[in-house]
Amino acid sequence: MAEKEKKKKKKVIDLLFITSCISTWLVLLLIALVCMLLLSAGKLSSSLRQEMTVEVILNEGVQNAQVLSLEQALKTEPYCLELKHITKEQALEDMSAQMGTDPSMFLGYNPFYASLEMKLQPDYACSDSLEWIAKQIGAMENVSEVTWQKQLMDIVNSNISKIAGVLFILALILSLVSVALINNTIKLTIYSQRFTLYSMKLVGAKWSFIRRPFIWRNALIGIVSALLTCATIWFGMKYAIRQEPWLVMLSGKEIMIPTMAVVTLTGLLITCLCALHSVNRFLRMKSGELHFV
Repeated sequence: MAEKEKKKKKKVIDLLFITSCISTWLVLLLIALVCMLLLSAGKLSSSLRQEMTVEVILNEGVQNAQVLSLEQALKTEPYCLELKHITKEQALEDMSAQMGTDPSMFLGYNPFYASLEMKLQPDYACSDSLEWIAKQIGAMENVSEVTWQKQLMDIVNSNISKIAGVLFILALILSLVSVALINNTIKLTIYSQRFTLYSMKLVGAKWSFIRRPFIWRNALIGIVSALLTCATIWFGMKYAIRQEPWLVMLSGKEIMIPTMAVVTLTGLLITCLCALHSVNRFLRMKSGELHFV
């Protein structure tokens, strides 16, 4: 009879363990998705900023040696990511291809100037930095004018800030909801053993001794749930990329590794802290209070 009760109790505990793992896994999956969105937004922001170009228009009749000297000077600047020299002839050829006709045919001369196209480091791709950069480059020798797409730059930076703000608020809300859900799940598993906790306290067991198995058990739940979440993300992304190749931008190491690290730490910390809080709560209760919880 005692052996039957023992087996029945073990089955209940195993069922609670599996249920807790599934609940925590689902919550961590939500956290992982929001984390990936935040990181991918940062990656997209960096990519868009890198595509922003500053056009340095050179003086008429500038010599190749002077252009080379200017290129070397600009490449040493911290804001310069990439530099490309466009000659007058190349500018005319590119514009002729876009227009479908050669402007020099009816003007009688090449109306374009030689220029340098400079891509910026992402940290410098904002209006305030560009104003300063334009003044610095404009003061250099053989530079006629410095131009960039100011309106487009402002729109991109504004939209990126809005998206990042919305994602941050969403991440904060989901984090609070996640903590509440995991806490309730753990509280329910410990609730079923509240009288066992009280009995152990009555026989003189130390609180640290009573807490230890519950914290270890829930730490295991956190680790198992985190591993399930990481595996789900990994295989889910592999499948999603086969269906939609553009999603490959979400599967880079700079996104996947931090996401998995956040999921693992979150799963471990939340489950352990919630278990500690729940056990302490029941240990503080008196015998009569345990019946009315």
